[in-house]
Amino acid sequence: MTIEKEITCIICPIGCKIIIKKEGERLNILKGNKCKKGIEYARNEIFDPRRMLTSLIRVEGGEWPLVSVKSTDPVPKDKIFTILKEIHNTTIKAPIKSQQVILKNVANTGINIITTRTVHLLKNNNFFYKR
Repeated sequence: MTIEKEITCIICPIGCKIIIKKEGERLNILKGNKCKKGIEYARNEIFDPRRMLTSLIRVEGGEWPLVSVKSTDPVPKDKIFTILKEIHNTTIKAPIKSQQVILKNVANTGINIITTRTVHLLKNNNFFYKR
């Protein structure tokens, strides 16, 4: 099966419009890339598309009810909803350190989910957030 497709490269601000032709497991770059990075991006986008994942996880006993999290590496695009479900079903207890691993090897990808900020324990006199 032959597929011809236009991909916008997001590696740099130029945003090259790369025209590719995929024939089975073979990929031909027809036109549009201005550098070798665009070729690699197009190949990855066709055969193994990945995205960085960011989300929020619930926090018990913290100064904030949620903490932002991200994947340590881009995750396979077809695993995004599975990973988001794992994140949604997770609650962590304060205190939390920035860059703390929350989910190891999430969805058997070899990728971890880590926090992006510190959340301290809730203090009774904390006027920002009371439970």
